[in-house]
Amino acid sequence: MPRSKKNINELKDIGFEMKLPPQAIEIEEAVLGALLIDSEACHSVVDILKPEHFYSEKNRLVYEAILRLYEKLQKIDILAVKKELERTKDLEKIEGGANYLVNLTKNVATSAHVNMHASLLIQKYLLRELIRISNEVQRKSYEDEEDVSEIIDYAQNELFNLTVGNVRKEPQKVIDVVRELMDNIDELRKRENKLTGVPSGFVDLDRLTGGWQNSDLIIIAARPGMGKSSFLISMLRNIAVDYDIPVAFFCLEMPASQIVLRLLSMESEIDSIKLRNANLTPQELLVLEEKIKVFENAKIFIDDTPALSIGTLRAKARRLVSKENVKLIMIDYLQLMTLGSKEKYNMTREQEVSTISRSLKVLAKDLNVPIIAISSLNRAIETRSATHRVPQLSDLRESGSIEQDADIVIFIHRPEKFGIDYDENGEPTKNLANIIIAKHRNGPVGTIKLKFFEKYTKFTDFNVDFSSVKEFVTIPSKMNDTDFMENDIF
Repeated sequence: MPRSKKNINELKDIGFEMKLPPQAIEIEEAVLGALLIDSEACHSVVDILKPEHFYSEKNRLVYEAILRLYEKLQKIDILAVKKELERTKDLEKIEGGANYLVNLTKNVATSAHVNMHASLLIQKYLLRELIRISNEVQRKSYEDEEDVSEIIDYAQNELFNLTVGNVRKEPQKVIDVVRELMDNIDELRKRENKLTGVPSGFVDLDRLTGGWQNSDLIIIAARPGMGKSSFLISMLRNIAVDYDIPVAFFCLEMPASQIVLRLLSMESEIDSIKLRNANLTPQELLVLEEKIKVFENAKIFIDDTPALSIGTLRAKARRLVSKENVKLIMIDYLQLMTLGSKEKYNMTREQEVSTISRSLKVLAKDLNVPIIAISSLNRAIETRSATHRVPQLSDLRESGSIEQDADIVIFIHRPEKFGIDYDENGEPTKNLANIIIAKHRNGPVGTIKLKFFEKYTKFTDFNVDFSSVKEFVTIPSKMNDTDFMENDIF
């Protein structure tokens, strides 16, 4: 017998298919009966109760008919539901037909408990789904035909989707939001530093953004050689060292050793090539040993897993936020991420990148932390003249949805890389890096200037002394709150 069939039989021998899945047929009938005798009860359950939550096929058909009538703003009663089922030819699929609809109302005196009963049905559905997912994971594991990482990704994605799809968020009264906002304003007024988010360490950039805000997706894009990774690593150093904020850095392009080498080059201002070749003078070695101490207590968590899938990232990020109190997640870079098995998802690369982009935004909202991801630009920029090579939103590579999903899009433009030695004001462009905020969902756009020292792979403020700006506070805000944070299921 082939191995896969043998293992499937082993699963059958365990007896999983012999057990009746979690269900509550009487509760299903009670819910339907309540909706049939009181159409107003629909208002309280239609936003949480879905057809798939019903275990009984005939009950699911009845509920689908009720939903269709509700969406058409039509009256809901036994006669209307009967006609709707006849119209769709579903009545003949229901054992008992019209008599079954009548019987649904006989044992229900009131609709007062419909919310509680709906919640019970959802719980039974979630239990059935957990069994389905675990059985599928067991089947895949026994068959041993897929890579173990793909099976783990499948489990993580299924569980995540199950959670997200069954969370209910109650509307808030505007006065509650106003009071919370005023509390935040009062707290900010008392502080010298007015930042409401995670600081980048670059004064002008922080003034424009207010810091990186919780649940925001920030995209940093540029053509190769502009210093995308260096910009991210410079911020990594500023945030973790100057502000003592835990940061997670997922690097799909470089090993962790190269990231650390860049950090040491930035801090010691020793040429990165000399560090890589260990070609150091005794004095430089002393400087390096001294600067290493800066990172002893820095809360920097580096993960250099190549071809990282969104499911694996989600699991790792959750652990880091939960266990290490990470306040910011960095990804270098978006186009190197995957969804797992390409054949499984049957997507083009553009569709895959779109899904990854959307998943990163959902993850930022779910974890309530900012996520910064590097993105590539397409080659269209290279076809323009040197004076017109400033990046545009349309230059984002492989997916227009990146622009749509991102709360902030930042471009890095270094004129000297295109042979432009002086700007429009006659100022030299050597070491100049224009940081262009091209999209800012909740604030202004604009361009700030930074300096970039290539041999140290280091970005610094252009002409501002920020040594005295050290205090940092994150103020929780409902202005960009997630649809599924701080709320209970059901």
